[in-house]
Amino acid sequence: MTEELRLLKEKHIKYIEALDKKQDSYEYWLTEHLRLNGVYWGLTALCLMDAENTFDKTQVIDFVLKCYVEATGGFAPFPRHDAHLLTTLSAIQILKTYDSLDILSPDQVKKCIEFVRGNQLEDGSFQGDKFGEIDIRFVYTALSTLSILESLTPEVVEPAVKFILRCYNFDGGFGLCPGAESHAAWAFTSLGALAIVDRLGDLTDEQLNEIGWWLCERQVPEGGLNGRPGKLPDVCYSWWVLASLALINKLEWIDYEKLREYILRCQDEKKGGISDRPDNEVDVFHTLFGIAGLSLMGFEDLKPIDPVYCMPPSVTKTIRKYPYE
Repeated sequence: MTEELRLLKEKHIKYIEALDKKQDSYEYWLTEHLRLNGVYWGLTALCLMDAENTFDKTQVIDFVLKCYVEATGGFAPFPRHDAHLLTTLSAIQILKTYDSLDILSPDQVKKCIEFVRGNQLEDGSFQGDKFGEIDIRFVYTALSTLSILESLTPEVVEPAVKFILRCYNFDGGFGLCPGAESHAAWAFTSLGALAIVDRLGDLTDEQLNEIGWWLCERQVPEGGLNGRPGKLPDVCYSWWVLASLALINKLEWIDYEKLREYILRCQDEKKGGISDRPDNEVDVFHTLFGIAGLSLMGFEDLKPIDPVYCMPPSVTKTIRKYPYE
């Protein structure tokens, strides 16, 4: 490992802080559909760097509330867009991080819960919204949202767990739906969802070992991790793979030093931020997941991250565990 490589923390903080100050750029308006997710990614990255006060809390919460869709009870990525499970989770994560869930009225919370539950299908899977796209991500998103809102029920959990287990593949990975190709992101969403509802025990020791081997084989000679065999490494898998391994107590199966070097080589030394691969354009998504990976490995004096919820443990420790007493 090259000793001079280090996390450019102050530059990353300034990069994230400046993201919402580019409203005169074409790219800013092209990414409306990611805005609420982006706020969550940025806020969580700032928390890991002990800089959560960089954002104006009042302005962030005001933006989240503007994304609430009264007609459905979910949250949209941007005002006047449609609600979706992915952005609903981001909204709830942001409010939880700021200890501000009580800013939602009881009726809004009730409608939000109904929105999430209403997107579950008979086979236990979830569609992301009324347009009907279905995959394992939405099971995780739904269970995570309901968990934070302390509204999980057996009627939701049992069929969801059955669907997740059907997505497990012979090679030790998980597909986005039963029979689909294994992918590291689906491994995390599957294992994370099972962890939320305390059902990792539904996997046998043999399956857990197979999962561990499939995940650790995602590390390529350059040190980075890929999402599936034969693909290029990408910094975001520093989260999907490491968090998955952490959930099954096999985090040490990865070469930490080589992965750390790969992540740090993806930094933009001038403007801050982290990209998917060295010398590519940075974005807040890869910035968060690169920093989260470093946190999971214990590098760079970062704050810890909860591998189940991708939020600081200081936040998630107040989430009541399912099944509820």
